[in-house]
Amino acid sequence: MEAFEWLGQGLGDLIDFILHIDVHLDNLVDKFGWRTYLILFAIVFWETGVVICPFLPGDSLLFAAGAIAARDGSPLSPWTLLVVIIVAAFLGDTFNYWIGRIIGPKALNRDGRFLKRKYLDKTRDFYEKYGISTIIIARFVPIVRTFAPFVAGVGAMRYPRFLLFNFIGGASWALIFIWAGYFFGGLPVVRKNFTMVIMAIIVLSILPMIIEWLRHRRQAKPLAVQLDAPTPPVVVEEKTE
Repeated sequence: MEAFEWLGQGLGDLIDFILHIDVHLDNLVDKFGWRTYLILFAIVFWETGVVICPFLPGDSLLFAAGAIAARDGSPLSPWTLLVVIIVAAFLGDTFNYWIGRIIGPKALNRDGRFLKRKYLDKTRDFYEKYGISTIIIARFVPIVRTFAPFVAGVGAMRYPRFLLFNFIGGASWALIFIWAGYFFGGLPVVRKNFTMVIMAIIVLSILPMIIEWLRHRRQAKPLAVQLDAPTPPVVVEEKTE
């Protein structure tokens, strides 16, 4: 019972951290100053580098960090922040790639507590649809972002090519969300409704997954109807002589 209570409290704290990420990040900056870079590095590295951590904040974290970097007297520099996030994203994906290369084939044959087969299947669908550019596109899709380098390591992509797309994806991701937070996070309407903005970012991030799920559901329904439909009787025509 205590374990469930601890798990529920941890989940509640995580949700609160994500929805009020500006407040919590402000507290971290006030407490740790420039060392906040190390905390942000660790979060991004774990979110992209360890397959059991797809729940950690990504897009919203970068947006909030960019908004804080734009404030007068902030210990965070947008340029340093950009370099830190790009390096963390690049190293995280690279680490995840090698996890997939080493343990991936065994992991794909079973459904673990944290490593769900359905997440891997979704990522493989992304590879089938977008090819090697999946590493770039998946960077903007939660959950898929975490599993894409893992699946690439299993055998979907050669390492030199993976490194190139890994860098392009990580740099694009950091540039877009950090500068979006830097230029728009300080606007009065955004600061007043920051929680709503974060929720909008989360919804927009998972929207491709929702659309893909609805599309598969719609395609599977006619097949299910066909399978459930009664078999028509076979009519044998008698030959007349």
